[in-house]
Amino acid sequence: MTTRPYDAVLCDIDGVLRHWPPFSDMESSHGLPPGAFAATAFAPARLHPAITGEITDEQWRSAVAADLAEIHGSPDRAQAAVAAWSEAVPRVDHKVVSLLAQARAVATVVLVSNATTRLERDLARQGLDEVADAVVNTARTGVVKPDPRLYALAAERAGAPVHRCLFIDDTAANVTAARDAGMTAVHYRQPEDLLDALAPLLHTTPDKQPR
Repeated sequence: MTTRPYDAVLCDIDGVLRHWPPFSDMESSHGLPPGAFAATAFAPARLHPAITGEITDEQWRSAVAADLAEIHGSPDRAQAAVAAWSEAVPRVDHKVVSLLAQARAVATVVLVSNATTRLERDLARQGLDEVADAVVNTARTGVVKPDPRLYALAAERAGAPVHRCLFIDDTAANVTAARDAGMTAVHYRQPEDLLDALAPLLHTTPDKQPR
């Protein structure tokens, strides 16, 4: 039997498994200048409490609407823009879904995301709640990538030593931090990057216990 190279695959969600539509159309249709939404919603002081669970997703969106109204002068327009943003549905990359399913046959797969309290509901809505054995949502853990504590926690959730984990993320800083933590890490840009990273694992004999 060929020994598998990793015991666990830890995979980012946004930018890898799913892809959100750009803000540009929504900004244009609600009279907001280009870049206004990202500058407001993802300002560190606004985003950090949401992805560490200090506030709920609903509280975050409400605060974003208030910020937009204050900066751009129309509460109704801001509320409508946030409502449209909240109703947006990301595109799922089914190539990535398929690759993770193959990996899951031979190793533990854990999704690891800097996300809000809405993540689990969103995954279930698109049938992605069965893609992995577990989900590490930073809104539940209180620490975010690239904090080294998050990588240790994700490995623990996977039931694998850190050095036996393969980590995939589309953000370079998160990849560097995973390597510093002792993981094998891949900077994701396209599905072929994931395929190449998983190839040594997918050609091993399954020895994972049945779920």
